[in-house]
Amino acid sequence: MSFYTSLSGLKAAQTDLSVTANNIANVGSMGFKRSRAEFGDIKPPSSTTAGIGTRLKSITQQFTQGNFEASSRELDLAINGAGFFVTRNQATSGDTYLTRSGSLAITSDRYLVDSNRDYVQVLPVDASGNLTATDLASATSLQLPAASATGSALSSIDIGKTGLVTATFADGTTEPLGAVMVANVTNPEGLAQQGNARWSITGEAGTVTSATPGTSGIGTVESGVLERANVDITEELVGLITAQRNFQANAKAIETANAITQTVTNMRT
Repeated sequence: MSFYTSLSGLKAAQTDLSVTANNIANVGSMGFKRSRAEFGDIKPPSSTTAGIGTRLKSITQQFTQGNFEASSRELDLAINGAGFFVTRNQATSGDTYLTRSGSLAITSDRYLVDSNRDYVQVLPVDASGNLTATDLASATSLQLPAASATGSALSSIDIGKTGLVTATFADGTTEPLGAVMVANVTNPEGLAQQGNARWSITGEAGTVTSATPGTSGIGTVESGVLERANVDITEELVGLITAQRNFQANAKAIETANAITQTVTNMRT
């Protein structure tokens, strides 16, 4: 029995090593959220059994905020506080994603997209720039106008702390185009990881809510900065050493059990 008990410990330590290694590998990935492996003991078959090992309970992501990195691009955004940007893979699957990575760009046909080429979702606003809807169904992909209603060419766009996208035209006039949607979910750990610092919404994530950034628990939108991975490299290295020691200890336990078994076998012969 001790062989299998220690074997479960070896597998647990190996999983812990893999999770820690993945965190370290993504220390430079913008918007990445570190993971943590959680283990639990296996229920023994009776009260006289010492224990039969450990098992992996879950691998959960930690959605704490990462540090900000200054950028010279106006289209580099970060959320200061809770929330996610909402994007849609409109070109292929049509799937909706949540992300903390705000490195945006403009396509040749003037759509606002993120670094995965997914379309950034914006909410409708009135002439004063106030939200007229906050639900996910009202969000749309933003296509920038080539010119104003009077024919003046688009000069630039600005994204404010509330996510409001404002177009400035060559004649100096401005027009609110919509507000970058920042959404919250009841249980972020219930989101399904899709890679490239994006997640899909599942039933376990709970309700998706949105509001004007800076209100109702939604963070503000910061322009000219990007959010780095929330990985503390020192903490991960300590975790790496701990997992390595756990692996070595379980391997030693197997070695000891094997030596005892060999001794007993020799005594019988």
